[in-house]
Amino acid sequence: MSEQVTLTVDALGGDHAPDVVLDGVAAALSEDADLHILLCGPAESVEPFAAQHDRCKAVATTEFIAMDEHPANAVRKKKDSSIVVGCRLVKEGEAQGFFSAGSTGACLAAATLVMGRIKGVSRPALCTVIPSPAKPVVMCDVGANADCKPEYLVQFAQMATIYTEKIIGVENPKAVLLNIGEEDTKGSAFAQEAFSLLKEQVPNFVGNGEGSDILPGNYDIFVTDGFTGNVCLKTIEGTSKTLFKALKGIFYSNVFTKLGALAIKGGLKDLMAQVSPDTYGGAPLLGVKGACIVGHGSSNATAVKNGIHTTARIVRTKVSETIAETVACKSSSKQAEPGQGSADAGDR
Repeated sequence: MSEQVTLTVDALGGDHAPDVVLDGVAAALSEDADLHILLCGPAESVEPFAAQHDRCKAVATTEFIAMDEHPANAVRKKKDSSIVVGCRLVKEGEAQGFFSAGSTGACLAAATLVMGRIKGVSRPALCTVIPSPAKPVVMCDVGANADCKPEYLVQFAQMATIYTEKIIGVENPKAVLLNIGEEDTKGSAFAQEAFSLLKEQVPNFVGNGEGSDILPGNYDIFVTDGFTGNVCLKTIEGTSKTLFKALKGIFYSNVFTKLGALAIKGGLKDLMAQVSPDTYGGAPLLGVKGACIVGHGSSNATAVKNGIHTTARIVRTKVSETIAETVACKSSSKQAEPGQGSADAGDR
């Protein structure tokens, strides 16, 4: 029997909410008997659902943060939005984790401002599993911090290592700095300084890695700033979708190619599952107090279900507590940087 976990879920998160969110919650509850859900959203959506599902409680909210709103401002103004209420319930101890496929910026801002940063963490970072046919590959940061200092990347590497070990199941994962070449002296002044700090402070750091190393899975963790990581992630996802669409066009072009497609249908289905972002259901924001997973806006019910399961695993494997014990204690041994304020992901 696994540990009982209570999570908050944003019923309004995603392009197809609330229907796919409710379907995903129902599937997650049926697969995990020790899972409890606090479902945040409009009363007309969450209350009838909760009445029909054990271990689900409705939390009626009256406000909604749209994709085009300024994230930090919306979080500060809309205190009764499903995203803010979901994060507040984690802060107050009613739940241990939060899942949403809504506005990424609003989720990052709410998790940082409402749930709060772990003491000693300079900047929470968004971590994701790259859809690779070779093996799971982790990248951090992929969008929480567009502007970074080299020392931030040290904590990104430390937090991503904990996530890779506990959630992906890789012992002593090999971490590299995403760069334009493998040589130690490659890259900008920023990259060179980050390289030196990573080499000095991260035991599992093995050097620079190039973009061509990502999909083959040559390393386990790629560390980078949020701007570069986000561009890289979306390039890979867009390339994957384009290639599968092109293949579909080829296979359905005539009767002979259709027969060929039928022969390899099983293999293609397995390959698509390997590279699908739905497998983990979203990206965790590492460095905040509690578990926070941000799903794709286009998430389907399977992605929502898997995102909830991943959030529960982060809670059960005590990822946040381990970050607090390792990253924070390393940081506390150094002089705090003068004038450093709290992170506000929504402003970047």
